[in-house]
Amino acid sequence: MNLELFIARKIYFAKDRERKATPPAIRIAMIGISLGLAVMILSVAIVIGFKKEVRNKVIGFGSHIQITNFDNNSSYQTTPITVTDSFLVALKARKGIRHVETFATKPGILKTDTDFQGIVLKGVDRQYDWSFFRNNLQEGEIFQMDSLKRSSDVIISRYLSDLVGLKVGDSFLTYFVDDEIRARKFNITGIYETGFADYDKLFVIADIRQVKRLNGWSDDQVSGVELLVDDYGQLESLSEELYFDLMEKQDKDGNSYYVRSIKDLNPMIFSWLDVLDINVAVILALMLAVAGFTMISGLLIIILERTNMIGILKALGENNLSIRKIFLYVSFFLIGKGMLWGNVVGISICILQSCTHLFKLDPSIYYLDAVPVDLNLISLLLLNIGTLLLSMLMMLGPSYLITRISPVKSIRFE
Repeated sequence: MNLELFIARKIYFAKDRERKATPPAIRIAMIGISLGLAVMILSVAIVIGFKKEVRNKVIGFGSHIQITNFDNNSSYQTTPITVTDSFLVALKARKGIRHVETFATKPGILKTDTDFQGIVLKGVDRQYDWSFFRNNLQEGEIFQMDSLKRSSDVIISRYLSDLVGLKVGDSFLTYFVDDEIRARKFNITGIYETGFADYDKLFVIADIRQVKRLNGWSDDQVSGVELLVDDYGQLESLSEELYFDLMEKQDKDGNSYYVRSIKDLNPMIFSWLDVLDINVAVILALMLAVAGFTMISGLLIIILERTNMIGILKALGENNLSIRKIFLYVSFFLIGKGMLWGNVVGISICILQSCTHLFKLDPSIYYLDAVPVDLNLISLLLLNIGTLLLSMLMMLGPSYLITRISPVKSIRFE
């Protein structure tokens, strides 16, 4: 029999009438642990969810990796590259690449009878992955592209439709200014809303052949190639690998390829998301400190209450290490029960928010209309294991008080 564990269980599970100050000390300690762990779970779940949602919105508009002309600047008026079927097949065959598609962009001015707005017409091909826009489609449907005929159908954002007063089924003119002004008429088949205002107010999605014709390009000329990867964690390594493989290669017109990941294309957004990790680290440190000091106070009260028992055990021959183990077991019970309730509270709030979107956000500021949560098993396990280990380590200090207790004085202690 483990004597230390047996005595610890007798102390922890003793009836209230056998205790003096322990019940409130236990409750305060467990509440501190519970609240601390619940806040940590919510913090991690919200930040992971927020980063994932914003990241997915940026990727939805720009893919994981883009291959464009090296001479392109930050403008959407791009210099084309020539892509062949063999080039696209080679990209698709690369390990880690999930999907390959071409695109072309052209800035223009959307005009109605009463309003006008600057937009970017983004042309996509028949292989385009529509999953992002389908998930964010509010009205209508995604337009279909015929293999032989250019489509005049487009999808626009809710922001643009509200701004210029358009709806599904309406037509509008877009003017493009180069050496001369040209106009094209487009029909709206769907309205999407991502909440990412920076892009919602900009992009109109159309048939790539319309953009090629406006730019005067041949069939094999495009603004670039978009690549989707299997594992976001491998994004930087795949992007770097492609960059070095293509840096010395040119298309048939002598244009050099320029490979950039979505992080390179949007450095400010991803730097901002990385800063959120610092906020989480600060919250975790503060919550662990609060919970740890609460537990230290609780353990000190329990030790002082059991001073008489400690003296008797020492008089019977128990050493300091053995008695310290008793109170560390008591601490483990307290921390375990507090963590149990912390998990219940934290996970329940996450599930509630995920199902009901109870807590709202302003999408014009946060790019999202509700607080996102993404709680995975690995994060939950790491939080629990880390909290338990750090809390138990913090208990070693106050348990050292036991070594300072004299058997003679403690037996007479009231």
